[in-house]
Amino acid sequence: MEILDDKKIRFLEMTANQIRQDVIDMLVEAGSGHSAGPLGMADVFTALYFHVLNHDPKNPNWPDRDRLILSNGHICPIQYAILARVGYFDIEELKTLRKLNSRLQGHPHRGALPGIETTSGPLGSGLSQSAGFALAARLDQKKYRIYALLSDGEQDAGNTWEAAMFIGKNKLNNITAIIDRNNIQIDGFTEDTMPLESLKEKYEAFRWHVLEIDGHNIEQIVDACNEARAIFEKPTVIIAHTIPGKGVSFMEQDYLWHGIPPDKEQAKKALNELRTLGGKIKSEHE
Repeated sequence: MEILDDKKIRFLEMTANQIRQDVIDMLVEAGSGHSAGPLGMADVFTALYFHVLNHDPKNPNWPDRDRLILSNGHICPIQYAILARVGYFDIEELKTLRKLNSRLQGHPHRGALPGIETTSGPLGSGLSQSAGFALAARLDQKKYRIYALLSDGEQDAGNTWEAAMFIGKNKLNNITAIIDRNNIQIDGFTEDTMPLESLKEKYEAFRWHVLEIDGHNIEQIVDACNEARAIFEKPTVIIAHTIPGKGVSFMEQDYLWHGIPPDKEQAKKALNELRTLGGKIKSEHE
């Protein structure tokens, strides 16, 4: 992994801002889709694909690649945008999100796009899928890592905890799980719908190494992933505290934006805010 210097941090922050703009463009073009989650996870996805993951867009089926498993598939606009920007397919294809016969459906479909490892949809399945990948890697004596991206809302699902128990028992230290702790789900705020806290203590009880970070701080994201690689006796979960709708003032921390797209006027306002923010990021590093 290359050194994370100031120049690289600036690049990653600017890229995350561009990815957020891509998401807005995609959603308004599609007329449907989820807004809050993709915007909130832009920094995590950017850090992973542009710095942390060992992968090759020119050889997407490279056997020794790291695997990223997106469990909460409804935030796939951010993954599609990242995959396009990093070179897995043409950026122009992003405009086909959710359209008939598009490869970019409302949930990712394995085999439809290069870089998509699993088909996701039913919440709570991703950690179990990751357990299978991780155990297979161990049996094959492979060194690639599995990154399981989970929502906080799907911690309501029993399947998640069955997987957490299995992974902890088998000490699958080649898994790094990242929970998007944005505190919202489609019915409202998580702590009103089905209280989750203390997530840290729960995962520790299941024999996991637990880290908590600011999910919008590039350095913290990268440092946490590096620490996870250094933990040999147990799997690691990173609880990434994020702001749903990050970067768009009227979407931030509003659970109503969980599952709806902006209209044209809202998209125009959102893009103006993001472009202004991009200018601030650029000036801060000059």
